[in-house]
Amino acid sequence: MGRQWWVLASLNILFLLSGQTAGVILGRFYYDEGGSSTWMATLIQTAAFPILLIPYFIILPSSQNPSTTSTPPSIAIISFVYFALGILFAGDNMLYSIGLLYLSASTFSLICATQLVFNAIFAFFINSQKFTVLIMNSVVVLTLSASLVGLNNDSDAPSGVSKWNYFLGFASTISASALYSLILSLTQLWFQKVLKKETFSVVLEIQIFASIVATCVSVVGLFASGEWKSLEGEMDGFGKGRVAYVMTLVGAAIAWQVCSVGVVGLIFVVSSLFSNVIGTLSLALTPIAAVIIFHDAMNGIKVIASLLSLWGFSTYIYQNYLDDLKVKVMQTEVNEASNHSIC
Repeated sequence: MGRQWWVLASLNILFLLSGQTAGVILGRFYYDEGGSSTWMATLIQTAAFPILLIPYFIILPSSQNPSTTSTPPSIAIISFVYFALGILFAGDNMLYSIGLLYLSASTFSLICATQLVFNAIFAFFINSQKFTVLIMNSVVVLTLSASLVGLNNDSDAPSGVSKWNYFLGFASTISASALYSLILSLTQLWFQKVLKKETFSVVLEIQIFASIVATCVSVVGLFASGEWKSLEGEMDGFGKGRVAYVMTLVGAAIAWQVCSVGVVGLIFVVSSLFSNVIGTLSLALTPIAAVIIFHDAMNGIKVIASLLSLWGFSTYIYQNYLDDLKVKVMQTEVNEASNHSIC
C-alpha cells in the first residue's frame, strides 16, 4: 500500500464522511420544515446520479487498459447485477427515509451504526473476511452503542410522533442497516469474483447504472402512491420558503451522491467492512451536528453511545494499520529472498 493508495483512500473517506453527514442533516431538515413524502426522500438519495458522468468521462480514458486479462462477464450478467443492485438501493433508501421520518437525526445516526455488525456477518460468509480480536471488539462495542440507544426513551423524537411510529422508525432503520450491509458485501463480491477489473471507472459505473434503476423505482413509487399530488403543497408550506425547499432537496441529492462515491470507492480500494466502518464514524459524528443545528437532546446515554462508536471505529482503523504493516514486512522479506537468489 503506497502513497497513492493512502491518497485515494483518504479522498474516499472525505467523500463518505461529508456526504453522509450532510445527507442525514438535510433529510431531517426536509421533514422538520414541513416535508412528508417518503418517496421524495427516497428519490433524492439517487436522483443526482448524472453528476457522476463528469468524473466518469474524465477517468475513463485512463482506464482503458485494466490490470487483468480475464474474460469480462456478458452484457446480460452485468445488466442483471446492476438491475438487482438498483432494486436493493431503492428498498434500502425507502427504509432509511421511514426511519429518518420518525426519529431525530442523532438517534437515527446512532442506530445506523449497527450496519457494521451486520456487515461483519455478511463479510464473513460472503467475502471470507477474517476476524481478529480488534475487529470483534469493534463489532461488540458498536452493538453495545446501538443497544443503549434502543433502550433509551423517545423523548427526543420529532413532535407528533407516537410510540408506535417511533418503534416503526427504529425497526426500519435497523432493517435498512442490515440491507445496506448486504449491498456492500455483494458489491465487493461483484468486484472480486465476477467483474475482476481494477479500475475506478468501474466503481462509478456501478453507482451510475444502479442509481438509474433505483431512481426509476422511486419515481414509479412516487406516482403510484399519489404522493406527487402533495409536492406543490409541500413547497408552498415549507417553513423556510419555496427556494429553501428546492435547495434542500438538491443539496441532499448531491450530498448522497458524494457519499455513494466514497462508499463504493472504499469497497474498491479496501473492503466492504472498512467502508462500513468509515460510514459508522460519520454516524458517530452526525449527532454532534444534529445537536448544533437542530438542538437535539444529547443526554448521557447518547454521549456514551457516541464514544463507543468512536472506540469501535478506532480499533478497526488500528487493525487496518497492523495489516498494512504486516504486508510491508512480507514484501520486504520477499524482496530480500529474491535478491539472495539472484546472487
